[in-house]
Amino acid sequence: MGRYLRSKQGRAGQSHGESQTGDAPAHSEVAGGDSESSPSEDRKLTLSLKGLDHLVLFGENDSTLRSLDRRFNVRTHSRDGLLHMQGDAAALSLARVAMEYLIAQARRENVLTQEHLEYAFSLAEETAAGESANSPQFIVQGQRRIVRARSVGQSRYVETMEQNDVVFAIGPAGTGKTYLAVALGVRYLKEKKIERIVLVRPAVEAGEKLGFLPGDLQEKVDPYLRPLYDALHDIVSFERLQRWIQTQVVEIAPLAYMRGRTLHSAFIILDEAQNTTLNQMKMFLTRLGPESKAVVTGDVTQIDLADADQSGLVLIQNVLKDVNGIGFVYLSQKDVVRHRLVKDIIMAFDRYGEDAAGSGASK
Repeated sequence: MGRYLRSKQGRAGQSHGESQTGDAPAHSEVAGGDSESSPSEDRKLTLSLKGLDHLVLFGENDSTLRSLDRRFNVRTHSRDGLLHMQGDAAALSLARVAMEYLIAQARRENVLTQEHLEYAFSLAEETAAGESANSPQFIVQGQRRIVRARSVGQSRYVETMEQNDVVFAIGPAGTGKTYLAVALGVRYLKEKKIERIVLVRPAVEAGEKLGFLPGDLQEKVDPYLRPLYDALHDIVSFERLQRWIQTQVVEIAPLAYMRGRTLHSAFIILDEAQNTTLNQMKMFLTRLGPESKAVVTGDVTQIDLADADQSGLVLIQNVLKDVNGIGFVYLSQKDVVRHRLVKDIIMAFDRYGEDAAGSGASK
């Protein structure tokens, strides 16, 4: 990758915010991004670091800068509150997108994680490939942190939910399908764009025959709906959520209990939709009343139905593909924002499935 390597000695003696060379003059570019050509055909770029904690931005031993240098084949150093970057035009353009995101993130939350670094790299590369380069979108202030889209795919997902009344989000675990839908529903509720949130899940483990289970409705469905409660508790205080549930501003119910209803001015989320049949999917979608939105989420690689080919989430893609006002969003391992190993686990399972399919075809 890079032709330029930092010496360990030079790095060890450098404090954050100082040039690795010590005596290199500050570039004359305007802080914030003007660039100029050098005799070697490389370009130079300067970004302002004013008010930033350099340890947060650069990482221990400048690990973030070293990762940036290796990924995009650029050379970086800081001096006098400025970050100086040098490389060919294409590489510098990529590095700038990544670093501007990291700087913005460090200013907002004063913390950078490995997930932020990976997102910065994917944002830069997808921008170069012509993808939308919107900065991560604020959705709602949660209990412990601000909830926002944290990948290009998640940003596209939020935009699609805002622009369409019915949205299908399909992707692996950890991509924020349900969490972001719940967060947007809470925001719409706070902004009085809707009057209630309805969260629905098929209780496939119970065969949707909940009448045969002991206890009242709450006791019957709680085990199957717990992930939806978890998402809400992360965004809304316990007291507020209890009040919303008691007044039916928030309703969490199994899919079977939606039959025969019409939901007005509601944000309705169907989770784990890969475990519905096409008839159940039709029943759910036709509950939609005036001024309502429906978001359907699921992972078509985790179907628990006896006949996976009958999954409503698989079949509905062909049924509704040409209907205006309905959006489909496909998330991937690039959008995983759980523990850093989750993305690697998903990719390993994908490779295993491909290898198994290949060996089966060769027999």
